[in-house]
Amino acid sequence: MKNLFIAIFTMSLLVFAVFGQDSNKNLTSQQIKSLESIAIQDVPKDAPGIATGVVKNGKIIYEKYAGFADLKAKTPIGKDSRFNIASNGKQFTAFAALILIEEKKLNLDDDIRKFYPKLYPKIKSKITIENLLTHTSGIRDFYDLLSLQGITWWEQTDNNKDVLDLLHKQNELNFVPGSKYYYSNSNYILLAEIVGKVAGKTFREYTDEMFKKLNMPNTSFESNYKKIREPVAKPYFNFDTWFGYDWITNIHGDGNIFSTLEDQLEWEKTVQTKKNKFYSAELIEKSQQLIPNSKAKNYGYGLEFGKYRNVPYTFHGGSTGAWKAVTYRFPKENTSIITIINSGKIDPTMQTRQTADVLLGFDSKKKSYPIKPKKAGDFISIDDVVGTYQTKGGYIFQFEKRGGKLYLVRFGRNDIEVVREADNIFQQWNDAAFKQEFKKNEKGEMQITAYYTTHAPYTLTRIDSDWKGFDFNSLDGKFTNTETDVTFEIKHVSDKTYEIKIRDKKRKGLLLSPKKLLVNNYSLEIKKDKDGAINEMLLNSNRIQKVRFSRNSE
Repeated sequence: MKNLFIAIFTMSLLVFAVFGQDSNKNLTSQQIKSLESIAIQDVPKDAPGIATGVVKNGKIIYEKYAGFADLKAKTPIGKDSRFNIASNGKQFTAFAALILIEEKKLNLDDDIRKFYPKLYPKIKSKITIENLLTHTSGIRDFYDLLSLQGITWWEQTDNNKDVLDLLHKQNELNFVPGSKYYYSNSNYILLAEIVGKVAGKTFREYTDEMFKKLNMPNTSFESNYKKIREPVAKPYFNFDTWFGYDWITNIHGDGNIFSTLEDQLEWEKTVQTKKNKFYSAELIEKSQQLIPNSKAKNYGYGLEFGKYRNVPYTFHGGSTGAWKAVTYRFPKENTSIITIINSGKIDPTMQTRQTADVLLGFDSKKKSYPIKPKKAGDFISIDDVVGTYQTKGGYIFQFEKRGGKLYLVRFGRNDIEVVREADNIFQQWNDAAFKQEFKKNEKGEMQITAYYTTHAPYTLTRIDSDWKGFDFNSLDGKFTNTETDVTFEIKHVSDKTYEIKIRDKKRKGLLLSPKKLLVNNYSLEIKKDKDGAINEMLLNSNRIQKVRFSRNSE
């Protein structure tokens, strides 16, 4: 009996729920049962887990903790467990800037060169505080710049000064400031440093005072990984077994903010009621709105704006390794949902959406997608479909013929054989649900439509270029970008295939057209001068665009 009591008590520590005083008025027994099931669905025995909660009309109506914060010590996740909520912290960096704007110490229209005069000396356009807030600055993402240099950012101890040092080496931007929206963590790291400059203290010191006033005592941006306050819900991945890893970065402002679910729910109460004795209702309300007359129509003060099942909502997600956090706010329903995890096996976005379905009465059944073409078309031979296909967003499929068989080649995945199912329909040999339909569009271009059970069909168009007169050896040589000190060497191998050597690592390059070379997740835009010589290439990737590489002089 004693052992049974201990077992029951231990389980109550690992998985427990807390309901607000008014929960019976807001949640039915069926809703509570559904929320419980959603919260623990991906928290197995002896595993890391989740902290999730709901605030409605300024009151906490649901709160749940499940799993371990520390697998070795068998410490359960609880109210005092601190998670890295990553990019969800951008809303607090924005709020810190808003405080200074309200105090008229900072202006949305201030150029960042007012604070850092040596940044981007060749850029004549203003780069404003508003541009930083809304990701319309054109400033390249620091982490993607590091990746280009072959550096994994979370494996080394960089700080905000290192970010500024690299940004000071940049001469160009992704685009003209204010002309586009393009998410970049550099914006909020730079914004954090400007807030500190204006406040006359470090950003960490300034926001510590802010969080104290917001009644969030266990929340802080971390500028020294050696001094992160415990207890921390440690992050864990699982590839056959659970394993943790060390966290050693000091970069902050864009993320690297540790908080408890309790503090996050307190913030949601403030957002909903607009009540705080230190900050005005107008300021709090402004923090939840888009910036008037901004070019960014879906991003405001560290928040994204959109619709979920046609209901307006504001949201943000954060991800740093196995730490992930999601916030959904439905203003008209005055309802907020927070999901925070320390497990690489949980999808917090999916769980937050499932919770929203329960709370808002949405049909939670999975959306039904077409999983195959309605009927087969005309016969198409393997020779007719060989080539490289691309979506409008740049996603690439390559089909190759090898020994009479057709293979699908995709970046980051193993090459896979596809076999004929019907005249113009193929399927993955070991997964018949993944089907590919080949047919020509009204322009006569060959297209493939991919079908699967978990997503809507999507279409790629074959890249058919005129290669007449093109010298495939004209790309050979070394090219350098002075902003990152990165050099790559290109060597033609055969047909449209190249070998690209970067820092002694050899990668395969595929020439998509006479104007574009694909190298893993990078694409190189080939530029010819007035004499037809290729002396420059512009590299594009996720969050860095038009990074200029010039041919080295012999």
